[in-house]
Amino acid sequence: MDVFLELALILIVAKLFGYLTLRLGFPAALGQLIGGIIIGPSLLGVVTYDEGVKLVAELGVVMLLFLAGLETDIDEFKNVGISAFIVAILGVMIPFILGYVGALAWGYSDIQALFLGGILTATSVGLTTSILMEMKKLRSRVGTTILAAAVVDDVLGIIILTVLVAMNTKGSVYPIDVLIILGEVTLFFLLGLLLGSPAVKEALRVSERINLPETITAFAIAIMLIFAYIAEQFQLAGITGAYLAGLLIAGSAEAREVTGKTLTIGYSLFIPVFLVSIGVETDIHVLAHIGAFAGLYAFLAIVGKIVGCGIGGLLTKFKGREAIQIGVGMVPRMEVALIMANIALREGVFDRGTFSIPVSMVIITTLVTPFFLKWAFSRE
Repeated sequence: MDVFLELALILIVAKLFGYLTLRLGFPAALGQLIGGIIIGPSLLGVVTYDEGVKLVAELGVVMLLFLAGLETDIDEFKNVGISAFIVAILGVMIPFILGYVGALAWGYSDIQALFLGGILTATSVGLTTSILMEMKKLRSRVGTTILAAAVVDDVLGIIILTVLVAMNTKGSVYPIDVLIILGEVTLFFLLGLLLGSPAVKEALRVSERINLPETITAFAIAIMLIFAYIAEQFQLAGITGAYLAGLLIAGSAEAREVTGKTLTIGYSLFIPVFLVSIGVETDIHVLAHIGAFAGLYAFLAIVGKIVGCGIGGLLTKFKGREAIQIGVGMVPRMEVALIMANIALREGVFDRGTFSIPVSMVIITTLVTPFFLKWAFSRE
């Protein structure tokens, strides 16, 4: 199919299936993923996913992380900072260990097991937030802790992804490599914060003097792409640079305008194409051969967050019931997990069969979370 028709079909499918799942009470991204599976090679086979569509999808990944940086609010978790940090740390460590050990025991290679563990680390709280709002629990101490911890573990997830990509690029997994990579990550962020912050502010000020339509937004997107390029020169993932660019712009006077315009651009084309492409690249037929581990992996994803975040809650003086609520609220995975799985596929770490495992985990954790949350909060 012609690239223009493929993109048109992908956008229509993204919005229609996204709308349907929203009406059913689930995130739009879940519907977009399912729509991609339907039009992809696994079922109808009407989308071949050529290079043009891949480029748009790649830009969608970068833009999604750029928006995550723009929308990161450090003040949001100051009041529960210590609690949220401990919850996030344990909520990253326990799922990572469970995923890694489980994958190794099932026979996956060391680097594959590391990626499968890493994919379990990051939480997507969009679904949790909407349910807590309905329950009028979002502004409670538990709700605030869930939101703040989710921000922390998203950042930790991005760092873990960056380390794993670099380790795969170097072709070995040794402690010294981890230390070097952590040093590169630290250096990149330090240079980005110390030198990048004034440079970004000056670039945005220059853009305000250019009297052309949407110049500020254009400069912001250029900054996003430049930071993604620089990150790759540090042998880091491009999305890490995009995330840092978003963080830097978030502290500027132009942040609100850039965020609004980027949301419009991103969710009109690039991000829906990326999310649908995840489904297009998923070979559901292979699930018949890996179904047992896919189920175990989803189980580990659920247990890992409930246990890890729950222990973190208990250690920071939450009651047992509240600790369970925090753990359940951190269960769903979506965008960051899909990004990490997609990069593992692009890096050649996963084949399409292995790639289907985290995709099925995303679907399962998204489906069970509403029921778990209602159960956890009904116990009050």
